Amino acid sequence: MLDAVPPFRAKAGAQDDERVIKLAVLAVGGQGGGVLADWITDVAERNGYVAQSTSVAGVAQRTGATIYYVEMARDTGRLPVFALSPSQGDVDILIAAELMEAGRAIIRGFVTPERTTLIASSHRIAAVSEKIEPGDGRASSSKVQATAEAASKRFIAFDMEKIAADNGSMISASLLGALAGSDALPFKRESYEQAIGAGGRGVKASLAAFGAAFDRARGTGAPAPKPEGPKAVAPVLEATGTVSGPESLMKGWQQLSARVGALPEPVRDMALRGLRKVVDYQDIAYGGEYLDRLDRALALDGADHSYALSIAAAKHIANALCYDDMIRVADLKTRSTRDRRVRKEVGVKDGSILQVTEYFHPRIEEFCGTMPAGLGSYIETRPKLAAFLDRRINHGRRIRTDSFAGFAALWFIGGLRRWRRSLLRHKIEMTHLDRWYALALAHVPEDYALAVEILNCRRLIKGYSDTHVRAQSKFDRVLSALAMLKGRDDAADWIRRLREAALKDEKGDMLDGALKTVATLGPGPATLAP
Repeated sequence: MLDAVPPFRAKAGAQDDERVIKLAVLAVGGQGGGVLADWITDVAERNGYVAQSTSVAGVAQRTGATIYYVEMARDTGRLPVFALSPSQGDVDILIAAELMEAGRAIIRGFVTPERTTLIASSHRIAAVSEKIEPGDGRASSSKVQATAEAASKRFIAFDMEKIAADNGSMISASLLGALAGSDALPFKRESYEQAIGAGGRGVKASLAAFGAAFDRARGTGAPAPKPEGPKAVAPVLEATGTVSGPESLMKGWQQLSARVGALPEPVRDMALRGLRKVVDYQDIAYGGEYLDRLDRALALDGADHSYALSIAAAKHIANALCYDDMIRVADLKTRSTRDRRVRKEVGVKDGSILQVTEYFHPRIEEFCGTMPAGLGSYIETRPKLAAFLDRRINHGRRIRTDSFAGFAALWFIGGLRRWRRSLLRHKIEMTHLDRWYALALAHVPEDYALAVEILNCRRLIKGYSDTHVRAQSKFDRVLSALAMLKGRDDAADWIRRLREAALKDEKGDMLDGALKTVATLGPGPATLAP
């Protein structure tokens, strides 16, 4: 009878036969955390252990991960007393399905240096707080990894999501492989594979992901390939996918690559990246225009400043030339690479039909932007005509790109790229680019650092439609402070602060406060607060 078997709870110094092993898994929706917990429980029971699995659901997908908690102990004939949730400082193995979840586990006290083996996938899923920031709101992955190394007894991390995707499986399989390869549990590899096989679904793919992660955790698998160094003088046509077709195009790309190869070494990498983006966006001639503009910054730059001006110009000129418009959106949505990516993400089997519905909501501004400059300007300068057309244009449209008519419509719009230089939107964007670039270069003789910060302000402009309008408004407001900062030694620092304030606050309240502070500054240098 059960009451004749006294329950036990392992204490410090308990024998291995009575020790309760405590394992927690932190995962968000869709990562298969429940499947992973079931596999671990199955493995324990196959090896003569009694085990219990519980879960505590998070509030939402990115405001709190679900915690799956497994406790196990060798079956000695006595009934163990298992806990329902993990306690601070009392976890032997912590598995995090994403890097920031490992950070959360550390903050919550589930990871301790004298006890916990921490296994985490090194890939990132941006949290809500990171996504809503208009600028780069990503938290530092390197800081989390450094903290994890210090906070745990042993830290195992690599990109388990990529391993799973490469093998057509879910991350739960590669997490299990990392657990098995870590030897944190006293079970053989065969037990884990048997647990996966018992599931009956997706076994082959899961076993492949498990095996690859097992080898990586053991240090015998090939590490993820590192990005190649800049091959500035090489055509790299196959790698970029930007050029194909007639020999003249190949020759044109080689000439542009040779121009990049002749640049100062610190500038080459960024210039090559920018060139790839620009040529992919438009054509070979557009890449030549990009390098011509970059040459203007190089003529004013030098090694004494580590070519900071030219590097900033190489990055932000490329982004300015590759503005988002209806043509760009349609082009991206009709590329064969996108179709392959969607099919892979959804998991469509060969021979199956995939239905894709695209959503568009153009405004009169986007409509006029795709017209020849003269005609588009004619409409925009006549408010009544623009309002009349806007009432007929400005509403949502759902276009089925798996149908001939829907795909053909977007393909036709994307094909307008060959006439892009003659369209109104291009004229507006190039006027804005030239004005901003000339403003930055004009400050080089007097204040090199300020010129670099003006170039970096291009980070503020991004997006499409209303998002682009709001971003450009912030850009203009930040640069409006130049007149107030004229002659100050700390002008570059203030422009940087204004830009960062604009990037951190979508509504612009922080920028308003910073601009008010700048307005109170007098002429001459000032000491910036840290």
